[in-house]
Amino acid sequence: MSHDGATSRPARRPARRPVLRSAAFLVSGALAVTALAGCSSGDDETESSSAAAAQDIAPAARGDIADGGTLRWAVDALPVTLNSFQADADAGTSRVAGAVLPSMYRLDNQGRAVRDPDFLEKAEVIESEPKQVVLYKLNQQAVWSDGREIGAADFAAQWRALSGKDSAYWTAHNAGYDRIEKIERGKNNLEVRVTFAKPYADWRSLFSPLYPKDVMGTPDAFNEDARRKLKVTAGPFSVKKIDRDAKDITLVRNPRWWGRQAKLEQLVLRAVPRKDRADALVAGKVDLAAVDPEDASRISLADRDKGTSGPLAHGPGALTPAQSMRSWAVAHSDDEDAADAELDARAKTRKAATKYKKEQSRLEDYVVRKSLEPAFTQLALNGSEGPLADERVRRAVARAIDRKKLAEVVLKPLGLPAHPVGSHLALAGQQAYADSSGALGGQDTTEARALLADAGWVSGGPLKKETATTKPKTAGNVSGSEGKKSKAGTEGEKGAASDSDDGTDIVGESDQKPGDRQPPLLDPARTAAYQHAALLRQADARKLREADKEKKHADQYAKEAAQGGAPGAYAPKGTAAPAGAPAGPLAKDGKPLTLRFVLPSGPGSDSLRAVADRISQMLEKIGIRTETSKVADASYFKDHIASGQYDMALYSWPVSAFPATDARPIYAKPVPAADGSLTVEQNYTRVGTDHIDQLFDQAIGELDEGEERSLVKQADARIWAAAGSIPLYQRPELVAARRGVANAGAFGFQEPDYEDIGFLKPGARPGAEPNASGKASSSADSSASPAGKSSGSPTEKRSEKPSE
Repeated sequence: MSHDGATSRPARRPARRPVLRSAAFLVSGALAVTALAGCSSGDDETESSSAAAAQDIAPAARGDIADGGTLRWAVDALPVTLNSFQADADAGTSRVAGAVLPSMYRLDNQGRAVRDPDFLEKAEVIESEPKQVVLYKLNQQAVWSDGREIGAADFAAQWRALSGKDSAYWTAHNAGYDRIEKIERGKNNLEVRVTFAKPYADWRSLFSPLYPKDVMGTPDAFNEDARRKLKVTAGPFSVKKIDRDAKDITLVRNPRWWGRQAKLEQLVLRAVPRKDRADALVAGKVDLAAVDPEDASRISLADRDKGTSGPLAHGPGALTPAQSMRSWAVAHSDDEDAADAELDARAKTRKAATKYKKEQSRLEDYVVRKSLEPAFTQLALNGSEGPLADERVRRAVARAIDRKKLAEVVLKPLGLPAHPVGSHLALAGQQAYADSSGALGGQDTTEARALLADAGWVSGGPLKKETATTKPKTAGNVSGSEGKKSKAGTEGEKGAASDSDDGTDIVGESDQKPGDRQPPLLDPARTAAYQHAALLRQADARKLREADKEKKHADQYAKEAAQGGAPGAYAPKGTAAPAGAPAGPLAKDGKPLTLRFVLPSGPGSDSLRAVADRISQMLEKIGIRTETSKVADASYFKDHIASGQYDMALYSWPVSAFPATDARPIYAKPVPAADGSLTVEQNYTRVGTDHIDQLFDQAIGELDEGEERSLVKQADARIWAAAGSIPLYQRPELVAARRGVANAGAFGFQEPDYEDIGFLKPGARPGAEPNASGKASSSADSSASPAGKSSGSPTEKRSEKPSE
């Protein structure tokens, strides 16, 4: 889970990612929901047929890639463990495992689990009665780096370690492995026979990655040794060195690799925090790095300005005509102190502009590759207490927001498709995807007001006076140093910008909203700052026209209400919608309807805060006030989301090829503990029902793939109806890639083919069509020569990206 841009974690590739699995889900039993799985937007067939955005990796045939070179790939931090099945495994752990360990199945570019022929010749369910039996036939060439065959002993050791039966193993999860009854050798050591005690639909999720029995065989090796080193591996690369001081992990070609030889001689994973990515790119320290929209915009502008001799129309020194005239007037005024100060400021600006232009020239060596991550951002509504414990209020919030407009806030400036996500359990392009949002209903202000009225929230009700003058420090009222984080910008460019608030905003009190003045990103058509200003003026005029339209709609709603009104969604029929917009904040039992909106305050979270601002404005139209608290990134999840100290929050979940297994802990019903608290697992909205749990349990044990998908879709419809989690948009994936890097960038669903990543030969261009498995079509390798080697140095020429 992550909050967009504010966390150090890029979404991990879900097919390989060992997730924390247990029980956690949402929905209220008070709903009379009939055939919810049939409720949809009506576009299921179209939306599930193709991904919302294609991957962007500069595909190239192997014959066009130089043999050798070192690629430096930025990660947020060095992994603290190399064991993917431990609780503190992260994206860096998955990156290493993907390059050096076997996986029976990997994700392709459509988010499907496909067999990896380098390790697995065949796998199938050979018996379903009386018990499910899966037979794996391994590639006879597959060996560990110590020369031993990969075989049944490795499968059995991993099963015993992850089955949950031996508490000496510190495992993060045991889903799937706990259903296995026994593992046996088949006709030979290359056949592995797995018998399940209970049917398991997602059996393809197991043994990916597969660790050697040396790691899984004893608790000490699993718990301690595998955290720091992997002596035995089996992939195109092996681990050469982990340098904690330099914050690098160096992977080199595996001499015992039987598949296509890795094009790169070395792959270096370099720890570079997000806030330092731009500097690392300017210094040429990395060749591939996920970046935030702000850094992506700089790279795009650098490409546009290539060859420009005069001053740049952005960055320090980029003034509008009015600003230039004012500066000239002050510098030539009779006020000598003001004139001297202005001249000093202009000198500093010129210095900063010179530095900025030099940095931009270095960024010309990179391109931005963009797609959509296999993850979505959601609006989480905490249903454990307060107004949102009432499902009618949760549904009113959901019906009040326009998810399409929220998607446009984030994705449209990046040139990415801005479609709202219609499922909690899959994304467009995956087989399991179906838009089930119709189970809740679309944006409808009238219906939202009716739901609130039915829940007893009325406009103009009496309010009790607050007796306390100060609020306790909670997730909804955080002030002080936690709320004062400001984003340091480029010298001379962002110095005037500061965050002077105390971390808490009430809708309607702030003059500047995060989403009101966003500079255009990745848009080379806008060539000067004064054009940007003109566009902003046009946007303001457009806002006024839209506001006028909203007023006309409100008048129309008022007429309809006067004639009897529309019944609220899932409210008792005959409940009239209130006439017109609320005269003021809604109240009930003397208390106003105010929701605490908790957001991260750190750099990289600008788009998230812009979305939150739009949501607050939409809720204000139905009489709900929001109190926005900006909290430190480090405490956002632990102290607020996980502990339930919020009413509303924005964070993301990855999707996988195995929703019946991986999504269940996120939406399962919280279970009361002995001390009276709730065991929520990963269900941080704390909304769930037995029915949803039952649907997931049925899906996990259903071996008919079509029936399993049907059960998953039914579960998704009921999650929508509960309105505890409202999917908004698929997260953008932006990657800076050095020109010449091929078969790498914004991967979308697909896991990297590490052996095919490399640098293009001189004169070669990307463009080879990927084959059905998502890999670039291979051609003869005889033309590759040492002369085409690249060291990864920024001074060498190379030609032709994802995420967060």
